[in-house]
Amino acid sequence: MKRIDAHQHFWRLAARAGSWPPPALAPIYRDFLPPELAPLLAANGIDATVLVQSLPTRADTDFLLQLARETPFVAGVVGWVDLKAPDAARQIDALAQDPRLKGLRPMLQDIEDETWIDDPVLDPAIDAMVRNRLVFDALVLPQHLPALLAFARRHPALTIVIDHAAKPAIASAAVDDWAAGLAALAALPQVCCKLSGLVTEARPDWCEADLEPYARVVLAAFGPERVIWGSDWPVLNLALDYAGWIDTSAALLDALSPAARDQVLGLNAMRIYRLGGKQ
Repeated sequence: MKRIDAHQHFWRLAARAGSWPPPALAPIYRDFLPPELAPLLAANGIDATVLVQSLPTRADTDFLLQLARETPFVAGVVGWVDLKAPDAARQIDALAQDPRLKGLRPMLQDIEDETWIDDPVLDPAIDAMVRNRLVFDALVLPQHLPALLAFARRHPALTIVIDHAAKPAIASAAVDDWAAGLAALAALPQVCCKLSGLVTEARPDWCEADLEPYARVVLAAFGPERVIWGSDWPVLNLALDYAGWIDTSAALLDALSPAARDQVLGLNAMRIYRLGGKQ
């Protein structure tokens, strides 16, 4: 049974031109590349990863695809295209010729207009994503969930993966509105959710009990067949090390059957991102 980390990043600061992360985030304000992650994966029994963009540029996507060609453990890449560009569909068709490209991610959390995604101007790009069997990774905050719901209803053939469970406000123990928004999306069969990025939304003195209500909501809403585990490394380093997230995740998934844990920890990523051959 393969274990897949379905959400990790690589970057070189020199290519980021003042973009996030800022110097104040000292633990992650440096380069992160495959030789640093490889021993962490090996030590924790992780077989492969999905490498996710962290800059809204085509150059970053090209950089990640090149790393994927050179790095055996990278099973797929979620890249970026300006989905509202007039030639977005053409760009997507061209990028999808590389079988390592598994999805695209607009950085919705950084776009001032919270309804940006609910716009028919996106339709040609989304049609191209569906045609090329690409996943739409949704980097959203709770306030984006209504617009994401409208978007998902308009595109039932598009597989959508909500990153980091939509970043609930764990530090302030806010649950109800976020849970309702997530449940509405979970009612759509093409929408899935990543169990990742929770620790960086919690207070600095967080404990597993702080995360448990949020993991419970995700698992209840989507079921173990539509939840995908990821680390969000190296952003994870702001709150916890890799082995620590492995242990915390085991506790959060402890109530699941072994078969259900296998789904969350690898099988779902392999199926949804079409890793390891044609699926």
